[in-house]
Amino acid sequence: MVSLQRLRRNSKYVPYCGGALIRPNWVLTAAHCEKKIASGQSLQAVLGAHFFLKNETSQQRLRIIRQIPITKYNKKTKKDDIMLLQLETDAKINQYVNVLNLPKGGITNMKSGTRCTVAGWGKTKINNYSDTLQEVNVKVIDRRTCNSMDYYNHTPEITQDMICVGDSKGRGDSCQGDSGSPLICDKMYSGIVSFGKGCAIAKKPGVYTLLTKKYIDWIRDTIG
Repeated sequence: MVSLQRLRRNSKYVPYCGGALIRPNWVLTAAHCEKKIASGQSLQAVLGAHFFLKNETSQQRLRIIRQIPITKYNKKTKKDDIMLLQLETDAKINQYVNVLNLPKGGITNMKSGTRCTVAGWGKTKINNYSDTLQEVNVKVIDRRTCNSMDYYNHTPEITQDMICVGDSKGRGDSCQGDSGSPLICDKMYSGIVSFGKGCAIAKKPGVYTLLTKKYIDWIRDTIG
């Protein structure tokens, strides 16, 4: 689990997205997390964190030197919301930091009701970000339902490269600040937090970039 942070002019790092370490010097996140870096600013990945505002001995802070989205992210369609980040040096793999394995052949689809978990430091209440790593249990909602009139009504279209995951009673969800964080289903890295309407709304579940073969092939072609 990775906290992505950027340096503000007051010399403080502020979190903006999450991600997952997939190689010692590569992080996978969402394309809409791409940031323009102004003069004197920088981006960093914080690994091994729980209370990210504290200087925990378990933490590793590594500078991000490259942002590589798969294509130009389309804010309207939300398609191809996936990006690789290259770190300046390799992370030290230990009891606090490890790589998250990608699904080898990619994921074609997931059954409705499949149990998943998502974690992050995003909002837990209106305008309140969590300073501790949070985790919530959610379930897959079939694509046809998610595209229905009561849900997203094809605005945007939930494509084969996306998956809806939430709670039928709106009790849990990813939220602002969790973008780019990993979705784990059946103990497998399955998706990336992409978008949603509000947070924890029963018929507006979180939508995730599904780690299909298309994306796994792109990752391997990019980083080897």
